[in-house]
Amino acid sequence: MEENKKKNADYAQIEARAARRKRVTHGIIYVLLTLWALIVLFPFYWMVLTSVKSYSAYNSEYIPKFYTTSPTLENYIEAFESVPLGQYLLNTLIFTVLTTAIMMVVITLAAFAFARLQFRGKNLVFTLFLSLMMIPNELVVITNFTTITNLDLRNTFPGLILPSVVSVFYIYLLRENFAQVPDSLYYAAKVDGTSDLKYLWKVMIPICRPTLITIGILKVIECWNSYVWPRLITDEQAMYLVSNGIQEIRENGFGRENIPAMMAAVVVISVPLIVLFLIFRDKIMEGVSRGGTKG
Repeated sequence: MEENKKKNADYAQIEARAARRKRVTHGIIYVLLTLWALIVLFPFYWMVLTSVKSYSAYNSEYIPKFYTTSPTLENYIEAFESVPLGQYLLNTLIFTVLTTAIMMVVITLAAFAFARLQFRGKNLVFTLFLSLMMIPNELVVITNFTTITNLDLRNTFPGLILPSVVSVFYIYLLRENFAQVPDSLYYAAKVDGTSDLKYLWKVMIPICRPTLITIGILKVIECWNSYVWPRLITDEQAMYLVSNGIQEIRENGFGRENIPAMMAAVVVISVPLIVLFLIFRDKIMEGVSRGGTKG
């Protein structure tokens, strides 16, 4: 009896020590994560803070202040009045929506073909297709620039969109997700006389919707942040996107010294992506995890 009590007491002490170690470990992890979050979020806080400071107040600060007692929205008004920021946003929205929509159609059909259709040399073609990921983007940009220029598509939306409607990585990610759907569903659908396109639309797409949503959101972010290609293919202000338009703002808009107005423009450009990510962050994580998990 005494031995059992002693053993129980020993077990209780061991469990108590383990629980304390676990709490200490979790506490340290949370502290480190909090510090890291503050480091990551600080630039965004500083950007918003600077955007609501007046030009005179900002320049009068010999020592930067981490707060402001007189916030103003005059910088946001100037951001839209001094440069065609609204036109940049509209161009970017058109480019992003059209590019993402066309790419989703292309990669869905390609991924379905590689995952479900049977044709000679499929594995070889897919391997060669994946090898394109090894080619540096700079080489692809040069080739695309030459092609678009020869087609006289510079300073046009087709010239901006066409080189961005195919993504090897997204096709691979979606193909792996499609491959997880049981073959029995496909064979049963074929027995019922269902066409491949109808099976894709009615079965594959609903099952793999999280991955499709993730790819769509990531493509939207990629298009919105696109810089090199729009910078190369557009030299008319009417076709500028926000990524290369911000450079025009800095050079010929407010001037290099008007930092608060610059920050206001950057906030306006950044907010849509931040809101989009906050709304769909769970879908992004779900889609990525499903894309790389078998079964």
